[in-house]
Amino acid sequence: MNKNKRGEEREFYSLDVGDSTFKVLKRYQNLRPIGSGAQGIVCSAYDHNLERNVAIKKLSRPFQNQTHAKRAYRELVLMKCVNHKNIIGLLNVFSPQKSLEEFADVYIVMELMDANLCQVIQMELDHERLSYLLYQMLCGIKHLHNAGIIHRDLKPSNIVVKSDCTLKILDFGLARTAATGLLMTPYVVTRYYRAPEVILGMGYQANVDIWSVGCILAEMVRHKILFPGRDYIDQWNKVIEQLGTPPQDFLMKLNQSVRTYVENRPRYAGYSFGKLFPDVLFPADSEHNKLKASQARDLLSKMLVIDSSKRISVDEALKHPYINVWYDPAEVEAPPPKITDKQLDEREHTVEEWKDLIWKEVYEWDEWTKQNGVIRGQPPPLAQVQQ
Repeated sequence: MNKNKRGEEREFYSLDVGDSTFKVLKRYQNLRPIGSGAQGIVCSAYDHNLERNVAIKKLSRPFQNQTHAKRAYRELVLMKCVNHKNIIGLLNVFSPQKSLEEFADVYIVMELMDANLCQVIQMELDHERLSYLLYQMLCGIKHLHNAGIIHRDLKPSNIVVKSDCTLKILDFGLARTAATGLLMTPYVVTRYYRAPEVILGMGYQANVDIWSVGCILAEMVRHKILFPGRDYIDQWNKVIEQLGTPPQDFLMKLNQSVRTYVENRPRYAGYSFGKLFPDVLFPADSEHNKLKASQARDLLSKMLVIDSSKRISVDEALKHPYINVWYDPAEVEAPPPKITDKQLDEREHTVEEWKDLIWKEVYEWDEWTKQNGVIRGQPPPLAQVQQ
C-alpha cells in the first residue's frame, strides 16, 4: 500500500450524531444513527476500503468508572477472539487519540445487519423461521459456552438479523462482577430476560442463557414480553405468578435474606403451558419440516424452568425436534474460540490500568492491520432458509 493511501487511512473527521460527536477515519462515510444503548451509540456507515456497509459503535464513556472500563476491555478482547457466523464479526477498532495520555474514545466497527430481534418479534413468523432463528441463537450461545463465556444478559436488542433470516449475537453479556441480585440493584437496564438464578443472586451454570432464549421464544409467539417486571422484585413476582412458586428444595438453595423474602411472598400455583401458550398463538403447523405448535410449546416448557438443575441444556435444546431439523455439525461443533486472556472475568483494575490495557488492544489491532493490510472480511454467508 502506498504511503499516501496509508496517510489518508489515518485521517479523521468529526460528525455530530444525536447528542454525541463521532470522530472517525475518513474511510467511513455516510454515517447514520441506527441505535443506542447503555454501551454506546451505533451508526451505519459505508467503508470505502472494504467496499461494504458496516456498523460503528462508539463506546459511551469507557473510562467513566471501573465497570464501564472492564466491560469495554472484555468486549474488545472477546470480539477479537470469537469467529462464528452466529456471533457478530469485528472488522476494525480504532481511537482518534494519538497517545495513552489523550486516550478517551474507542470505536468498534462490526458487520452491519438489517434489524434487531425487537423488530422481528412484531412479525408473524412461520415455524420454519421461528425454529431457524432459535437454532442460530443456540449455535452462537454454544460457541460462547465452549470458550467459557456465559452470557447471562441475552435479549432481543442484542440479537441482530438479516432479511434472509441469518442471525448473530451482538454483545457478550455481563462481566461476572456486574451481576447483582434481587435485594440490591436499582432498575437500570432491561431485566425481563434474566434467569431466576441471576435475579436471586444464586450461582449459575451455562443453561442460565437457555432461560433467556425461552423468554425470547415466548415473546415471538405472544408478541409481548412474558415477564415485564418494573424491577427485580416485580420481575420475580411476574415469574411465579405465571409459572408457580418453586418447591422447598429450590428455596433451600437461596441465601438466607433472599429466601426469607421469597418465602414471605404469596404462593402461586401457576398455569399449565397449554394455558400460557394455547395453539391459537402459534403459526399453522408446517407441512415442509413437520414443525408443530406442540413441539414449540414442549421446548418452552423445558426452557422456562425456574430451577436451573431441571432446565434443558444448550446441547439438549439443539437436539429438540423443534430445532434439530436445521442441525449442521459444522455450525454446532465449530472449533471453540481461543480466549487469549484466561483471567478475563476475574481481573480487577483501577480505571487507569484498564485504560492502559484497552490502549494496548487498540494499538495491537492497528499494528496487525498495518502488517497484514487487510481486515477480516465477512464470515461465509449462511444458506438461505428453505422456502
